[in-house]
Amino acid sequence: MGMKDNFQDRTEQWQDQARQKVDEAKERMPQRGRRSPQDEESERGRREPEERFDQDYEACPLYTS
Repeated sequence: MGMKDNFQDRTEQWQDQARQKVDEAKERMPQRGRRSPQDEESERGRREPEERFDQDYEACPLYTS
């Protein structure tokens, strides 16, 4: 086997590895976008006190212009 063949074989191996990594990344992408119900609950729990504060702040006559 000559040097040219070695380079071609390596190039093909790298291309195959790159394709595999792209395929694996594509498989994982939809999983990243999904949110579990626990995530939604924790976000809701964090958001509710902020919303109450905003409502209280808007209702307070001292802070209105």
